[in-house]
Amino acid sequence: MKQEKTLLFVCVENAGRSQMAEGFFNQHAPPGYRAVRAGTKPAGHTNPLAVQAMKEVGIDISKQRSKIITDEMIRNSARAVNMGCMDRADCPLLFLNNPIDWCKEDPKGRPIEKVREIRDKIERRVKELAENLK
Repeated sequence: MKQEKTLLFVCVENAGRSQMAEGFFNQHAPPGYRAVRAGTKPAGHTNPLAVQAMKEVGIDISKQRSKIITDEMIRNSARAVNMGCMDRADCPLLFLNNPIDWCKEDPKGRPIEKVREIRDKIERRVKELAENLK
């Protein structure tokens, strides 16, 4: 049996963008792939508007909590996707080898309409990525 390949989605707080990306990737991933997510400075919670926006499309991320990126996560991932950097000092790009950089806007502090836009952009990118892995 082939070992599952892991894609790592990272952002600074691991509270919104990477949470949504993990949810979408695990829904759209080709067989043999799964997603994990983390941050360099975890917020300790998931953005409630990100939870709401994902629930609207049938994905429940309400029980997820932000977590810190580890060397093991980096080593064990087939690829790492940086969702964007709001804080250059803690930018995940500083820690990753050969990352994919999506530069997605942070939903933190944004109204639900904007969070939905960000969610939809993330879903499009995740679907493209999943399709390219087939």
